[in-house]
Amino acid sequence: MPELSQLLLYIPGAVIFLVGSGQTRSWLRSLRGKGRTDGVILSSEHVQKKDAKERDVFNFYNVTVEYVEPETHHTVRQAFKSQTDYALGQPVYVYRDARGRTAVTEKVDESVFHPLLLMIGGALLILLALWQNQGNQAAAMGCLAAVLAGAGVAFIWNFIKLKKMGLVPVEGEIIEVFKRQISKESKILKGNRFTYYPIVRYELNGKENIRRCLINSSGEKSFKVGEPMVLYYDEKTGAVREKNAKIAVLIAGIVLLVIGLLAGASILSVLV
Repeated sequence: MPELSQLLLYIPGAVIFLVGSGQTRSWLRSLRGKGRTDGVILSSEHVQKKDAKERDVFNFYNVTVEYVEPETHHTVRQAFKSQTDYALGQPVYVYRDARGRTAVTEKVDESVFHPLLLMIGGALLILLALWQNQGNQAAAMGCLAAVLAGAGVAFIWNFIKLKKMGLVPVEGEIIEVFKRQISKESKILKGNRFTYYPIVRYELNGKENIRRCLINSSGEKSFKVGEPMVLYYDEKTGAVREKNAKIAVLIAGIVLLVIGLLAGASILSVLV
């Protein structure tokens, strides 16, 4: 029977794989739809009703989204029933599903790692744990080298992509912190777990805007109301982003890539 320490090696890979799979589902849903466009949440109201035995009769969110219709270029406001809680000012994708109905899904565009890369990285870490437990050190080291090199390439590519955009800084202020529950207390996990997102007010082209950022933290005190926060404006597309090219990301990418390549080369030298 495997020891507890051996089983714990699988946890990082499993967590990363599950996060990546959830993001991949959202990404694929938006790709399958037609006429995908950017939208923003104007309101989200929780609607819940229980019966006499405290069972949910219905439990959903009334969500109102504003977006520009791709075909007519008209600004549209539309209400949806959603199982996901959205915050005021949250950027989303609006698209038409396979049945031609308008649907909404979260944006994950600003992640350094594409959802598919997260899934691959998680799977490699699971294989790393498996081969480590089986004593196959060469195969385990190969997985680690692939993860490090892949992460390095992702960091470098992210820096280059953002640098080419020529983003313009936009000063903003945190006006609220949105709290989303991601898990409930159980026999295994102690305490409810939440993720916190800053809601930022900023002015652009003479218009005041509110945005619930994609940036988040598990720490309740990570974001404070009244603190400044810089966003970035893409003049070519008119999009507002939360991250710009940072030299530290480039350096980290180069370091990870070099370490990964050296680890791979050391394995090859041993095998040969």
